[in-house]
Amino acid sequence: MARVDFKPRSDAARHLKQIACRLFAERGVDGVTVREIAEAAGQKNHAAVGYHFGSKEALIRELVLDGAMLIDARRNAMLDALERRQRVTVRGVCEVLIRTSIELEGSGLEDSYNRFVVMLSMTHRDVLMAALDGRWNSGYTRCLDHLRSLAPDMSAARKTERLVFLGAYLGSVLSGREAALADDSREHPTWGSPEALDNFATTMAAIIEAKP
Repeated sequence: MARVDFKPRSDAARHLKQIACRLFAERGVDGVTVREIAEAAGQKNHAAVGYHFGSKEALIRELVLDGAMLIDARRNAMLDALERRQRVTVRGVCEVLIRTSIELEGSGLEDSYNRFVVMLSMTHRDVLMAALDGRWNSGYTRCLDHLRSLAPDMSAARKTERLVFLGAYLGSVLSGREAALADDSREHPTWGSPEALDNFATTMAAIIEAKP
């Protein structure tokens, strides 16, 4: 497995990443040039992305890992706590998947990371999986293993289908929520409500728990 060895980033580089993630989330990685990233970040040097990251591809990989490593660590910690208390339930695992995907404060990516990853997975899944390198989605895999074991009796193929549906549902709803909350032109009472997240977890659990 490739070693992650990012050098400490300057304020300018961190700002470039934040701007790039927002642009990629809105337009996809193919719809944004390094020149546009530099201009949107207020950089006079249009080669700023190359200077700080080497290439657009390297920037994309670093963005993937910035969020994935944070989410993965939190997911594994929450699952460890549930397992220690022997309180692993379908609803509890769904809450882990949701909470760890939205609690990204301090990363600089909290308003765009879910959309960025969903867009990347639809257009360049190979790039996403290469960045994860089989290492930084272990918490997600553990969640799926628990859900598979807790699901009602059905064939392995049907369980796999439900897990695929669940992953697509998680990504699409969180992307919609993120886009709404990033829009400060009006209020978004549904998306900003804790009750909405509770209802989201309930409907996620229903995908797994519904009788076949």
